[in-house]
Amino acid sequence: MRAVLTAAVMSLAGPALASDFSLAFPVDCELGTSCHIQQFVDRDPGSGSRDFTCGSLSYDGHKGTDFAVATIAQMNAGVDVLAAASGTVMGMRDGMLDILFTDAGASLVEGRECGNGVVIDHGDGWVTQYCHMKNGSVAVKTGDRVETGDRLGEIGLSGRTEFPHLHLSVRKDGNPIDPFDTGDVGTCAAGEGSLWETPLAYVPGGLLDIGFSDGVPEYTDVRAGTADKALSRDAPAIVLFAYAFGSQAGDVLQLETNGPDGEVFSHTVELERTQAQFSGRAAFE
Repeated sequence: MRAVLTAAVMSLAGPALASDFSLAFPVDCELGTSCHIQQFVDRDPGSGSRDFTCGSLSYDGHKGTDFAVATIAQMNAGVDVLAAASGTVMGMRDGMLDILFTDAGASLVEGRECGNGVVIDHGDGWVTQYCHMKNGSVAVKTGDRVETGDRLGEIGLSGRTEFPHLHLSVRKDGNPIDPFDTGDVGTCAAGEGSLWETPLAYVPGGLLDIGFSDGVPEYTDVRAGTADKALSRDAPAIVLFAYAFGSQAGDVLQLETNGPDGEVFSHTVELERTQAQFSGRAAFE
């Protein structure tokens, strides 16, 4: 298996930046272990999408970086959002419910797509915005002074979002900036400078969760983190499922496990399309 898985609308054009402004990691998690980056800033000026490496981890018009946790269960356990730089809180919102966004519920978040969040002014035209935070978790108020690493709240599922994550947007003089490459956002793979004080590895996809069930689990249960079950020897079936991100059409997913008597069960499938997140499973009766 190949490694496999909004704030304001503004112009994407802008020159490369030379600045002492830098960002610390904005979530209390270990990248690649307990969290991952699901989407980057869209570098495609047209109707397509591409991330700063010219890869597929973005979508049309995306103007931030999405730091995600694997399941809703992990979100419920609490994952802190941290100030990426020192500054003054310009605004905040709390009180929106943590629910999966659907088109049918679009009117409920209209004008509040960011969900619960915080906006911080860092001076010299730099602003960061933190979106989709957990209901009741926002720990600062307008006018507060915050320092790098201060707790702002927790990752949530509020606003226009389909998975638990922090959407971090960075702006300079009102223009969206990709913190992984501060050059012209209409280009990719140019490598014109990062804002991260500690470099962050680019991972094009990976495994989010894996487990067993006695039947084919619902995708909603996989995403919630409740699909994994303890199985008895008389279970009607053994279903091995995997949950991953960043799949590309043509990737090969191979699931393999040892049976109770030492036999090896294996299932291989070629993935037909590119997907931000997906679940694969294999049943062994």
